[in-house]
Amino acid sequence: MVLLAIANANYEFVYVNFGTNGRVSDGGVIENTDFYDQLLAGELNLPAVNPANGLPYVFISDEAFALRKDFLKPYNARTLDDSKRIFNYRLSRARRVVENVFGIMVARFRVLKSCINVKPENIEKIVMACCVLHNYLRRKSHGYCEDLETCNVGEGLRCTDTNVVDLLPTPNRIANAEANAVRDAFKEYFNGSVPWQQNMI
Repeated sequence: MVLLAIANANYEFVYVNFGTNGRVSDGGVIENTDFYDQLLAGELNLPAVNPANGLPYVFISDEAFALRKDFLKPYNARTLDDSKRIFNYRLSRARRVVENVFGIMVARFRVLKSCINVKPENIEKIVMACCVLHNYLRRKSHGYCEDLETCNVGEGLRCTDTNVVDLLPTPNRIANAEANAVRDAFKEYFNGSVPWQQNMI
């Protein structure tokens, strides 16, 4: 069963969806959510453009998701030049926030570290309660994770032969020109922004 979530920069969940079969790919999971339906219908009330840099507001994702004008994903490793490597590096730094949200929650709610041995219909209640409690503690408890840069969140769940099944195949997704143009605009913005990022690629 998959927990799909959107997180903000304050390490809080802003959207969670739980219960899709674990054999479905991440791209397939999101396409079966009410969030995705509202995104396609333009009903999320997202701001159009950031006035500070002229770039659109977008969601950060990984390779599993389709590139869209409102979803940034990394460039394919086979096509990388220095400017694309810098973009991928900066995108991975932003994605780290989401990965840390999951790591913090799993470290705090240890029931998530192993199989949850209850009826399947009760698993959703447990997982959703953990998400709500995570947000509550993140806002109200200074000790929940005082320093997020040095917070030891533990290892979380690791893949083993016993808890991983093959993913269902996903359709070949070819991004449209508008989606590629948005990603290229972010690539140009990130290149030359700060000199130290050259050392990271």
